[in-house]
Amino acid sequence: MGIIELFIIAVGLSMDAFAAAICKGLSMQKMSYKYALITGIYFGGFQALMPLIGYFLSYRFKSYITSFDHWVAFILLAFIGGKMVLESRKPACAASDDSFGFSKMATMAIATSIDALIVGISFAIWEVNILRAVLIIGITTFTFSFFGVKIGKVFGGKLGSKAELVGGLVLIGIGTKVLIEHLIK
Repeated sequence: MGIIELFIIAVGLSMDAFAAAICKGLSMQKMSYKYALITGIYFGGFQALMPLIGYFLSYRFKSYITSFDHWVAFILLAFIGGKMVLESRKPACAASDDSFGFSKMATMAIATSIDALIVGISFAIWEVNILRAVLIIGITTFTFSFFGVKIGKVFGGKLGSKAELVGGLVLIGIGTKVLIEHLIK
């Protein structure tokens, strides 16, 4: 898998964190780059860690599913993408608060990165260079999250649900591409 495909996956995965960061920006009384940095570190760090965990957990089972791995990858990415598309129809910032404490931020970071854990399983199937993948995902999510806080403060919650919709469609598209490539061979 090339850098461009990894970057597209990273953008798709970062949309949940971007939407959450927009909500965090909305909840702030005054824009704070310190809190934007904290948000980026939490979301980018967890978004990088989760595919690494998924990769190592599933790498042991890869030999058992090689004959149908493209279907597994497609189903996982389509499921994650579909979930994001459905979530994009909900109010973007229904329950956001202005807390940047460890427990609140860690909980949000884990919740927005569960899909990255599943993508890590796909990375093991595709034999992706996991270090390159987690760096791209982490940096991309950090960047989107950092600027998401600022965007949320300036523009409001209108972008949050659209970001999730785009991210979901991107992941469904990548899963479909993988399936088609394997079925055509």
